[in-house]
Amino acid sequence: MHLSASQQNILGQLKQHGGQSVKVLARRLDMTTMGIRQHLADLLHIGLVTTSVETRQTRGRPLHLWELTELGHSQFPDSHREESCELIEVIREKLGGAVLDDLVDLRNEKLADQYRRFLADKSDLGERIRALASLRTRDGYMAEVRFLPDQNWLLIENHCPIVGLAQSCNHYCRAELELFQNLLGDLATVVRTEYLLEGNRRCAYKIVRLR
Repeated sequence: MHLSASQQNILGQLKQHGGQSVKVLARRLDMTTMGIRQHLADLLHIGLVTTSVETRQTRGRPLHLWELTELGHSQFPDSHREESCELIEVIREKLGGAVLDDLVDLRNEKLADQYRRFLADKSDLGERIRALASLRTRDGYMAEVRFLPDQNWLLIENHCPIVGLAQSCNHYCRAELELFQNLLGDLATVVRTEYLLEGNRRCAYKIVRLR
C-alpha cells in the first residue's frame, strides 16, 4: 500500500496521540485544514482511519475526531508476528508454559543489562526516565514522557512492536513492568495505568518518585 509522506505523517500523529480533529492535525503538521481533509478522505477510503464524534464540547457543533482503524494500526510494524507466535505455541506445547516464562525472563535480563549500561550515568530520576523513553523508541515503542501536575511522570508507549507475542504469552507484559521497576526501583515505583491488551490504545506507566 503506497502512502504519501503527508499521509504517513498523519497516521503517525494518530498513532502517537490518539483521536484528533482536523484543526489539531493541521496545526501539528503545518498543513492547511483543506489538505488534511483530503488526505483523511483518501485514508478513510482505503480503511486506515475512521471518524467519531466527540460530544464533550460545551458549545458549538460536536467535534469530529479522526482515529486509526485496526488496519491503520497494522501499518506500524509488529516484528515477525506470525513466525514468533507459532514459535511460542511450539515451545508451550513441547516444553510447557513454565519453560516459556523462563525464556521470556532470560530475554528480559539481557535487555535490562543493555539498558543499565545506557542509564548508568543518569542519577536524576527525570533524566533516567527520558533516557529510558529514548531506548524504548529506539526499540520500536514510540515512547514519550510527560511530567504530571502531581510532580510524577507518565511513560507512554504508543506502539507495541511485539503485541502478537504479548497476546500469545502475557508474561511479556509482566516482564516489561518488572523491567521498568528494576531500572527505576531505587528512585521510584512504577504502576501500569493503561494497557493495550485490555482495550486501551497504548500502554502507559505512572512513575512515582520515592525520594
